[in-house]
Amino acid sequence: MPTVTVIDYGIGNLMSVARAFEHCGASIELTDDPRKVEEADYLVLPGVGAFADGMAGLAERGLIDSIKAFADKERPFLGICLGMQMMLDESEEFGANDGLGLIPGKVVAIPSTGSDGTPHKIPHIGWNEITAPECTSWGNTILHDTLDRTPFYFVHSFSAVPEYQHHRLADCLYNGALISAAIRNNNMYGCQFHPEKSGKAGLQIIQSFLSKV
Repeated sequence: MPTVTVIDYGIGNLMSVARAFEHCGASIELTDDPRKVEEADYLVLPGVGAFADGMAGLAERGLIDSIKAFADKERPFLGICLGMQMMLDESEEFGANDGLGLIPGKVVAIPSTGSDGTPHKIPHIGWNEITAPECTSWGNTILHDTLDRTPFYFVHSFSAVPEYQHHRLADCLYNGALISAAIRNNNMYGCQFHPEKSGKAGLQIIQSFLSKV
């Protein structure tokens, strides 16, 4: 049974994430201890809310350097929703804010209109299908058992934009607006959607993550 360390930094629905991983056979350790974060075998950074608040929560607990040190070891890492966004360099949400810098890129507001100029609701809430970007394979990734156009559950107003195309693992369209649904850099993954709230397909992604070594 793998032990998964879930970072508790005062933001995020930790219990739903923990229950999903436990359902998939993992043992969960919730912690805000920098030493335990750095020494984890599997690390999960969940989160909901504002980017600046999330980064402040990590900084107040001395977790930023320990997350970066963990990432340097190339062990399995998963950022969920806000956790994925904080993997990037910066965000424009409520002013410029620095991120963890694990994947080059920035976080920007979802356009308020679709590709045809029609206004749509913000935040982007609900089920949406994900697809593989052009020339991207899901083989040997946490999406290797996921079918193209599988729907997942999203709740967000800002979207991660990786600087380099090869870091985009999956995309979705919100009324024609392109959104990065999943990102990857080696054994580091981010999901903008909530796998823990996405039924069987989400649990399959968690199981695939747990198979990474």
